[in-house]
Amino acid sequence: MSNPAIVGFSGNITRPSKTRAFVDLIVQDVANRHGLSSRTYDIDDVGPSLGAARWARDLDAPAQAILSHVIAADVLVVGSPTYKGSYTGLFKHFFDLIDPAALKGKPVLLTATGGGERHALIVEHQLRPLFGFFEAFALPTAVYATDKDFIEGVLSSEPILKRAAQAVDEAGILVSGRSGVRLAAE
Repeated sequence: MSNPAIVGFSGNITRPSKTRAFVDLIVQDVANRHGLSSRTYDIDDVGPSLGAARWARDLDAPAQAILSHVIAADVLVVGSPTYKGSYTGLFKHFFDLIDPAALKGKPVLLTATGGGERHALIVEHQLRPLFGFFEAFALPTAVYATDKDFIEGVLSSEPILKRAAQAVDEAGILVSGRSGVRLAAE
């Protein structure tokens, strides 16, 4: 059995990115607490083949590898900056290339960032339905952070860090349960 993996995917298109830093913070927390291997990607990692791809097979080899890691993850952490009340277009396009059954039952921790509180419901009104379509298991606690929650690109808000820790605890319950199922089945 290979080491269970947690994969983060951020919808940012620029670097440095608060969204990617936020996603990676959560990925690393889950990985460190539960002994998982980890990787975090963003749109920039996927590269230019994403915009022209109509199918997953249209992606270049590095982008296909990232898509494969997302699909194969034991736990997925997703995040997007908020643009006009929703996730980024290329974030959505990346997930459009995934077979609808490929994420069924996969634990997904939802995050988003935005300029202010008025976009806080992106996680509930945009991300949760997207992963509901895939029949993924979106964790109950989603986390939204605003620009004021970061200092020099690092999440520093105690209430947001506590909410993130709550989501990490939920992911841990699922990771522990999934590991137990694997061991029992071996």
